[in-house]
Amino acid sequence: MELRQLRYFVAVVEEAGFTRAAERLHLAQPGLSAQVRQLERELGQPLLDRSGRSVRPTEVGEAVLPYARAALAAVDGVRQTVEEYTGLLRGRVAVGLVPGTLTHAFDMAGRLADFHDAHPQVEVTLTEDTSDRMLAALRRGELDLAVIGIAGDAPPGVGLHVVIDEPLVAAAVPGHPLFVEYDGADGLPPAALRGHRLIGLPRGTGVRGVLEQLCTEAGFRPHIAFEAATPDALCRLAARGLGVAVVPGLGPRPGLCTLPVADARARGRVALAWRSEGPVPPAARELLRRLREGMGGGG
Repeated sequence: MELRQLRYFVAVVEEAGFTRAAERLHLAQPGLSAQVRQLERELGQPLLDRSGRSVRPTEVGEAVLPYARAALAAVDGVRQTVEEYTGLLRGRVAVGLVPGTLTHAFDMAGRLADFHDAHPQVEVTLTEDTSDRMLAALRRGELDLAVIGIAGDAPPGVGLHVVIDEPLVAAAVPGHPLFVEYDGADGLPPAALRGHRLIGLPRGTGVRGVLEQLCTEAGFRPHIAFEAATPDALCRLAARGLGVAVVPGLGPRPGLCTLPVADARARGRVALAWRSEGPVPPAARELLRRLREGMGGGG
């Protein structure tokens, strides 16, 4: 069994056909097919179902696929590690971001640009998604690093470096019944949100998780009338009188009254996250080091 045969097998599965796989690998299709058949003969089982319009892995192929990918990833990791020690940092880093990260004051775009200037041969890909989905992708190895919202402690196998930690506030237009009732108060108990139209971040985000937990413990399910992807968007909706936005208290909110949510757990926390178990590719490790040094922590 040769590594190139595993690489060919994985490419055929990912491209669902020999023609596209050969084009991707810059090979002649007959030679690619012959190598995959040789691998199947050596293993004694067909790995690919060639009977349909597209090529699919057999049951055995599905079982073999993760091991083939792991073997290829391990070899790539060996090469990248050696290149790192010879000063030729290469590879690819997949980074996930919660919406709004690139516009935040810690200047993620600038830090990525600095990294690219220092290591132009490293390819960096960016994906925006909810925190829950990015955390799952991080654990599966589809992401190397992610900037996520967190609602509690670090999940198993994940390291966290908190870069924002702000109290959650309720924000609404002046004269809103909730703020009339709590005029002069220092804070707003979570139970006070019962029955009000709320404007919140989508499910799967850290702030939404905290909000739902606090409301559940107060004995009710929050009425989320509007959802938006960023705190600024929530405040724009609240400024139109559409409800009460629950957002991290990052400075004044023009045109809105705000009150902190009176619970020690009512925090909007954003963290840089990475896999703390297993090998981390050298390029990802270097970018993580730079981000941890440059983004500060705690707010």
